[in-house]
Amino acid sequence: MAPQAKPRKSAATSSGDIAAPLLEWYDANHRELPWRISPRQLAAGIRPDPYRVWLSEIMLQQTTVEAVKSYFRAFLEKWPDVKSLAAAETDDVMKAWAGLGYYSRARNLKACANLVAAGKGAFPDTEAGLRELPGIGAYTAAAIAAIAFDRPAAVMDGNVERVMSRLFEISTPLPDAKPEIRTILETLVPPARPGDFAQAMMDLGATICTPRRPRCMLCPLRDGCQALANGDPELYPVKAPKTEKPARRGAAFIAIRPDGAILLRKRPERGLLGGMSEVPTTAWNARIDGDTTIAGAPFAAAWQRAGSISHVFTHFSLDLDVYRAEVTDRTLPAGSFWAPVATLHGEALPTVMKKAIEAAIPDATKKPFPHTAKRPS
Repeated sequence: MAPQAKPRKSAATSSGDIAAPLLEWYDANHRELPWRISPRQLAAGIRPDPYRVWLSEIMLQQTTVEAVKSYFRAFLEKWPDVKSLAAAETDDVMKAWAGLGYYSRARNLKACANLVAAGKGAFPDTEAGLRELPGIGAYTAAAIAAIAFDRPAAVMDGNVERVMSRLFEISTPLPDAKPEIRTILETLVPPARPGDFAQAMMDLGATICTPRRPRCMLCPLRDGCQALANGDPELYPVKAPKTEKPARRGAAFIAIRPDGAILLRKRPERGLLGGMSEVPTTAWNARIDGDTTIAGAPFAAAWQRAGSISHVFTHFSLDLDVYRAEVTDRTLPAGSFWAPVATLHGEALPTVMKKAIEAAIPDATKKPFPHTAKRPS
């Protein structure tokens, strides 16, 4: 049962000095992250690179820190600054992004780099200016402004929402509670070290004020936490009931040439998985099912069922029946190409397509491909 609304002290009187104990805790307990400048580095005069802050924040949208670390390092090796990213081929950026999901982020990343590089070559230093760039919304603009440019911006991700909901016992369900949380948070951001304050709030939510079994006795803000004082912090944040996702079906076709190459095609630039590579499939999308039989195959061949896979997108789930056929080289359908299996791991394949290929050819998308790896003599 959702907690009942209770009278709550104003942020000004109930928060006390949140910034001081929080920053003291952060100085001693901050996470070491490849895109982060530590408090000690900041004290030594080392400033965050806006490019790295921007890149990390785009990657972290709806993606875990652990999943982002390797991608962030790989991007920096290929494109160490915004001008080099702007000069990159879009297909190369999409290939480097493959596996991170939410592929519109990669398209917006490239568009944003192009725009910044074509201008002064530097990111705007205000929330308003950052909001004008592709792919940068309210949260990302606030995070970049605070962390990279020391602007006193209210940075609010899921971790911060959880911390704030518990500190102030906010019983309005999310997402409706967001404006209420933001209003309070804006009163708490200190004029000094706003970037560290933002990162401290996020670290607190990620490591102490966790969704399950929060470690309240280690929390630097426990004395002022209303949820802890009045009951069970795990009751917060209150969330609206989830709506059931529609389930869609379709078929995927793995055509294999005698040399092991696999037939791929490129998806349209706009829409779901835009600009990514895929094996031929039937015409499924978030609203309609596709054919699940070989009647939907891209051409006639000795198609055999190889299994099925399931994948969950943001707004729907998808089940694909997977078929495979060994075919000779032929005139390809428009937009199709043969991808050597030894380099398949480098293609811009979204996870759902990797699953389909793996159902027909186990380990085909792994690096290195075991059948082509050199064996010891």
